[in-house]
Order: sequence, then structure tokens, then C-alpha cells
Amino acid sequence: MSDHLCWTRTSGFNSHDLLPLPYTDEALEIVSANVAIAQDALGRAMLIENPSSYVAFDGSTMTEWEFLAALCARTGCGLLLDINNVFVSAANHSFDPLVYLDGIPAANVRQIHLAGHCQGQDLLIDTHDQPVCTSVWDLYAHVLPYLGAVATVIERDDAIPPLHELLGELEIARSIGTGSHRRAP
Repeated sequence: MSDHLCWTRTSGFNSHDLLPLPYTDEALEIVSANVAIAQDALGRAMLIENPSSYVAFDGSTMTEWEFLAALCARTGCGLLLDINNVFVSAANHSFDPLVYLDGIPAANVRQIHLAGHCQGQDLLIDTHDQPVCTSVWDLYAHVLPYLGAVATVIERDDAIPPLHELLGELEIARSIGTGSHRRAP
């Protein structure tokens, strides 16, 4: 069972988008309580996924990765680490994606998502309609040795290519996982 770290509705309005939280102690208390309620009802730990973000709250007192680490420590939840979302958010908010990946609690990561994105007018947009880009593969290769055997999913929601192209991405993921991947010069 997984869910994104986000909100989508207020005062009867549903945004139909994954909106980022303010990363504050107050938000951490609320999210921790809600995760605990869900985990108690499910009888198991949830996985919380980092979203792509396009806006940020000025009042945040911690980074997203610090917030996720604190959430894991308080609730025992796991993480579904979406590496494309890290890349997209890092580009949109001008932070180093390696600092993010190095700041998450590796022991809590239970699954990885990889995907593609598009360049919008001013921001990168997580679209799941493009191949995984070289920079996201590089981040995957960076973090994988710290995580051990973790399930990886390549997401494609639109512009589905021929099967041989999807299998090519699968082969890249497998070769990174076994350490046999070599980047093209």
C-alpha cells in the first residue's frame, strides 16, 4: 500500500493534482498521525512516495528529504522513492538531487520508480510519457548500491512505445542493478 506525500483537496475543492506540503513540524505531526491511522487500519507499514513539485511553501522549515526521514522515524513507514520525481523537483526548485538521495533513510526504501518527463515552458513536468533520461539513470545508479535489492518499476502512462523500446529500458535497469551498465561515451 502506498500513497504520495501530498494533498489534493481543500474546502470541497479537488485539484486533481498532487500538491506539495509545507515541510514544517505542524505538517509532520498531521501527516504522522494520518499515516499511523492508515497503518493501524491496514495492519502493515505503508510506503510514502515523494511527489514531483512545481511550487513550494515559503514557510517550510525543512527539506522534503528531511521531512520524509522524520516521517519514517516517527511512523515506521517505508518509502517508495520516485527518482524521476527527485530529478524533476530538483530542477524546478534548484537543489542538488544527489543531496536529496543521500539524505533519505536508505533502509526505509522498499521500491523505486523510474519515469520520463517533459520540459514545460518554465518547469520540468512529470508526464510518464517519455523514456527515462540519462540523468535519471545516473541518479538510479548512484543510489542503488545503498539500497540493496529493491523492486524497481518503470512507469509509462502515455505515448507507449513499441515493446522492444520498453524492454530496452528494462535491460538498462537490470544492467545498473547488476553493475554491468556502461554509459555511452
